[in-house]
Amino acid sequence: MRVLLSTYGSRGDVEPLVGLAVRLRELGAEVRVCAPPDEDFARRLAGVAVPLVPVGPSARALTVAAPSPADLPRRAAELIADQFATLTAAAEGCDVVVATGMLPAAAGALSVAERVGLRSVSVTFQQLTLPSPHHPPLAYPGRPFPPGVTDNRVLWELDAESVNALFREALNDNRASVGLAPVADVRDFVIGERPWLATDPVLDPWRPADLDVVQTGAWTLPDERPLPDGLEAFLAAGPPPVCVGFGSMPLHAARDAAAVAVAAVRAHGRRAVVLRGWAGLGPVDGGDDCLGVGEVNHQALFGRVAAVVHHGGAGTTTTAARAGVPQVVVPQAADQPYWASRVAELGIGVAHDGAVPTTASLTAALGVALDPGTSARAREVAGSVRADGAAVAAGMLLAG
Repeated sequence: MRVLLSTYGSRGDVEPLVGLAVRLRELGAEVRVCAPPDEDFARRLAGVAVPLVPVGPSARALTVAAPSPADLPRRAAELIADQFATLTAAAEGCDVVVATGMLPAAAGALSVAERVGLRSVSVTFQQLTLPSPHHPPLAYPGRPFPPGVTDNRVLWELDAESVNALFREALNDNRASVGLAPVADVRDFVIGERPWLATDPVLDPWRPADLDVVQTGAWTLPDERPLPDGLEAFLAAGPPPVCVGFGSMPLHAARDAAAVAVAAVRAHGRRAVVLRGWAGLGPVDGGDDCLGVGEVNHQALFGRVAAVVHHGGAGTTTTAARAGVPQVVVPQAADQPYWASRVAELGIGVAHDGAVPTTASLTAALGVALDPGTSARAREVAGSVRADGAAVAAGMLLAG
């Protein structure tokens, strides 16, 4: 069987496909991944010998540029057109398309699958994109929900209106260009009749609602990459440090986040490892108690630190939870406040109040995370976080 995995987004949208691709290949499938052309993604896929078909502009450049919300329909139209232009050739000879990532890109990928007559599966890496009476939708930038509206079903109706206003014209123009009928409701088209939710059921429990959701578990892959020699030496030179990193977040509103975090870590007498990420963080001074690093194996690193301060992406949250390390989540956008709340509810860390930490607020949060009780709870929960999600999904795909 030949499988095309399609996404457009940040590291959190690409990394799960690495895990799924490897598991599919172990079962004898041929796999290719359509993803943004960023060097980080190309290097990661090359490391597991999975072909990358680049699609669209650099996701990192787009994120760091922080375009205006008013520009979203134009950018979405370009993403949809890129999907039609690239995936049509990439899907040749394939048997199934797995579509995820930003909604307009997923809509384009699913349309291409429809055009060439391939089976398709729609996947999300967090449940807040799936309509449910149990939680509200995420508001799109520049399109806040009316004040005072709290009924989740009403909010989901408003969400469908926003999605159609932002993306339907561009999607249907591209569909018409290849002879496909127009889509009336873009969100329902993307979700489909049986969407997959690739998250851990302990960290992200799905409460049955109107949708027939298949929760596979998070798509992760054991990472065997060694840590850099300099990082190994730093870890060995003293007690476990605190790891600080904000992944793909540019931190436009918190440009001093590294300095604030290091000061908070030092307030507890700890050393710090600062992950550079897309915000370009680094050591704030020449102190030998702080080390800046680039892309490293999070699985190996998180298991050797005292706590992780991060942005609350689904992948980082899951990796830290599986490592049994306490977390301080400083959510920046999108689904990150949700993951912060889950960390707090499970007792495995702290949800920071707001996206811009101060030395005082982060020092206080770290105090809770570093408490022996929080550490013990994090180790307890780690034993219940599943590691087989990618294997489960691969088996389901090949079984048809």
